[in-house]
Amino acid sequence: MALRQDMPALANKIYFNYGGQGPLPTASLHAMAASWRRIQELGPFAKPVFSYVEELIASLRLALAALCGVPSQRLAFTENVTSGCVLPLWGLPWRPGDELLIGDGEHPGVVATCHELARREQLQVKTLPVQQYCGAEQVLERLDQALQPRTRLVVLSHLLWTTGAAMPLPAVGRRLREHVNQPWLVVDGAQSTGAVPLQEAVAAADLYAFTGHKWLCGPEGLGAVALSRRLLEVGTPTMIGWRGLAKDPADPLRLHGDARRYEIATSCSPLAAGLLQSLHRLATVGDPCQRLERIRVRSGALWHGLRQLDGVETLLPEAPPAGMVSFRVRGFGSQQVVSALAARGLVLRSFEEPDCVRACCHVTTLPTESERLIHEIASLGTNSGTPEA
Repeated sequence: MALRQDMPALANKIYFNYGGQGPLPTASLHAMAASWRRIQELGPFAKPVFSYVEELIASLRLALAALCGVPSQRLAFTENVTSGCVLPLWGLPWRPGDELLIGDGEHPGVVATCHELARREQLQVKTLPVQQYCGAEQVLERLDQALQPRTRLVVLSHLLWTTGAAMPLPAVGRRLREHVNQPWLVVDGAQSTGAVPLQEAVAAADLYAFTGHKWLCGPEGLGAVALSRRLLEVGTPTMIGWRGLAKDPADPLRLHGDARRYEIATSCSPLAAGLLQSLHRLATVGDPCQRLERIRVRSGALWHGLRQLDGVETLLPEAPPAGMVSFRVRGFGSQQVVSALAARGLVLRSFEEPDCVRACCHVTTLPTESERLIHEIASLGTNSGTPEA
């Protein structure tokens, strides 16, 4: 596959850590280098540079908005998922006693943000238990039990970063619209963007934050957030800089009326060239639905293979909805498994809660790589924790 051959990170290891960071295509690296050169040739601080950067940013904004199925005016650039959640959340109208309902499988960065927000605004934080469930009906049942008259916000991931389970976001969105408070729905899209189609989930969310450096295989340091119309009507920015201003000579402090009000100031423009190139490279493999089908074939084969092994437990009782396969090996700690596999050139990650190992399959994962992983896991039981040679 041409895309795989363009990724130096895949040449010397068996990589199952796309959920941590995706390998950067050489074409994307070259695009960033070319962008840096162009900026220096044109400026670096001169009128021709401004036009070049504006066109670059506009192109990426349109591409990501299309991926999300929203108008470009509803998309703001961020550094990562956490900043995409933090900046809009702080600017929403809160009332003392409002409740924040957070899924128990959320990333610590988002959870910590909500707890600090609750401390400052005198809010209550409640937990929504979804991590041990994978069925849509089970999740919705727990949601119905957890919703209270004061619930004002619900936080869920599109795909849980620990187990890979998919949350039924369109149905969750419908439930929340029927609630007396119509709570805002905040979605962490770190593990879904680049792995599954987004449009239905984004349509259900008030805030859908994602990053370019995981399943999109772009450079680290550039992400985005898609915001609902109703959030934009009431939300105010937490941090304000020149990028959030409308450049109105008659009112120089007027903010943009769209999502751009959440953008702050100078950032690394060549990252946009890199992410745009990564989007183009992924498109050569297929559209989002075609890529998901390919990912599911690979993760499904790994899931089935692991379930055939004595002493191996997969956290999901059915084949994964996307690329993440989480499992445990009886008699071995998760970090012990990860370390043993790393010694054999296989890159995975472990979690403490729930205690498990996560393997990520992408469109660039080879069937032989999954077979190798299954073989090495099987060998753990016969080699005192060290995969066989």
